[in-house]
Amino acid sequence: MCAIISSMHFERQNQMSNFLEILETTRLITIIRGIPNEKALSAADALFCGGVRLAEFTFDFSGNTPDEETAEIISSVVKHTAGRMIIGAGTVTNEKQLKLAYEAGAEFIISPDVNETIIRHTKELGLFSVPGALTPTEISSALRFGADCVKIFPSFAFGPSYFKQVTAPFNGARLLAVTGITLEDVKQYIDNGCFGFGIGGAITGTDWNPEIIKQNAALWSAACKK
Repeated sequence: MCAIISSMHFERQNQMSNFLEILETTRLITIIRGIPNEKALSAADALFCGGVRLAEFTFDFSGNTPDEETAEIISSVVKHTAGRMIIGAGTVTNEKQLKLAYEAGAEFIISPDVNETIIRHTKELGLFSVPGALTPTEISSALRFGADCVKIFPSFAFGPSYFKQVTAPFNGARLLAVTGITLEDVKQYIDNGCFGFGIGGAITGTDWNPEIIKQNAALWSAACKK
């Protein structure tokens, strides 16, 4: 396990304060979905040791896990990883969740769709906005509403070559590949203009084993930086 306690191993806070700079460098956001509260801190430490600096804790779309419980997890991880990682909230589909995420200390907001109200309110709160889109019309709308990045969701539906096609009319747009990405796909996505990746179960697994998470995180961190 890498050193967690000593400040000598922490990045300076000002180096970790800019979501876009870190994303441009690492090209990786880990998606954490359905994690038990008691596993969250050890999972975050394992991600950090594996090179991950951005992690998204998602709200439960099914409603089985109360939004307040997810916000509590975000809050505890934000405090635990302060100065080391930037933590965000995912699957944010309404203003209640946005408010909870903001109050919990989330610094970026990821949504599955292009919701003008959520995007604009996210920016008003001073947070980074990453809505999900698929078509050129949806991408254009997200950018017009103020999105900092747009996740192409689900990316596997059109594959890596789609990124080359849609980045051409949206010069400078930061497009992320999410869902159905493999380690073998990463280089091809990058070569076609992909700005970064959102990776979930391929890193975290389902039993939240810290050693496995660390190993997977290291593999993905290395692949995405190439």
